[in-house]
Amino acid sequence: MDQKIKEAKKQKVVRYIFKNQRLFLLINKVKLWPSRSGMLHGVKSIENRSKTMVVTTHCGESFVVWDSKNCRSARWLRNRWYKNPCKKCKIPEWKLMKYSQTVFTDARR
Repeated sequence: MDQKIKEAKKQKVVRYIFKNQRLFLLINKVKLWPSRSGMLHGVKSIENRSKTMVVTTHCGESFVVWDSKNCRSARWLRNRWYKNPCKKCKIPEWKLMKYSQTVFTDARR
């Protein structure tokens, strides 16, 4: 596992995502959801319902959330605040590395 991390650091591909965008667009690109307990879940599907959306995770949970630019989950995703990934969702290591190397920026490049 340490060898995979070293290889990923050598490649160091920087991905830019526009910082102030709706939560639906952010989750649709990253495909991750931070829960209130700090656990990072993998997103299986998202259904947009104008101002709300239904998020379904790989561990089978479904919930309705508001689509907002400055909600808790959007801030946590942009700042990469999470304790550990969900064991039931089985998020691959490459996805976590890709997420950790993503830069959220104000200016599009």
